[in-house]
Amino acid sequence: MSALPRAGDLGLIGCHVCGQVCRAPHAGEGEGDAAPACPRCGSPLHRRKPAVYTRTWALLIAAFLMYVPANVLPIMRTASLGDIDDNTIISGVVELWVKGSPGLAVIVFCASIVVPMLKFLALGTLLVTSRRGSNWARRQRAKLYRLVELIGYWSMLDVFVVALLTALVRFGFFSLVEPLPGVVFFGLTVVLTMFASMCFDPRLIWDGKEDSDD
Repeated sequence: MSALPRAGDLGLIGCHVCGQVCRAPHAGEGEGDAAPACPRCGSPLHRRKPAVYTRTWALLIAAFLMYVPANVLPIMRTASLGDIDDNTIISGVVELWVKGSPGLAVIVFCASIVVPMLKFLALGTLLVTSRRGSNWARRQRAKLYRLVELIGYWSMLDVFVVALLTALVRFGFFSLVEPLPGVVFFGLTVVLTMFASMCFDPRLIWDGKEDSDD
């Protein structure tokens, strides 16, 4: 069975900003200062997002560099009756488990350790396979990209917990919760990975070879 026609075969192009489907510029158009614009919002039209690989790789590498101090540095300081304790992400998970909250410990571990690492792996896989024009598991890779975008916001769980505890637990000397530099690096990790997934153009998954995509 012949493959279904793509937008490019039909002379169509989608606006990256508003989603308006427009007539694709002819060869030679869209170069220099006279780039064709979307008739709805006026944004420049591109068949694919410009400099996708450069921008996405840069953001992904920056996110990974932020992820290292996010796990090494403490993210929260708790003080109770003069007893001061600084917790990293891992030590916080261990403390939750030891103090009888295994469910919460698993949630924090998944949101703060497993999810970011899987996002690094998933985005790296999408970048490498798309750059090579691979036709391996295209539909699965497209679903993987949607999943990465969907779960991106939930990675902020640690930041939300620290912010809530800092705002709620305010009893002077008797009990105090303070955010530490680790939470800043973790927040930067989440934001940068979200930007990386936004910069990636999932249509690149379908470019390249035209043989079987299963």
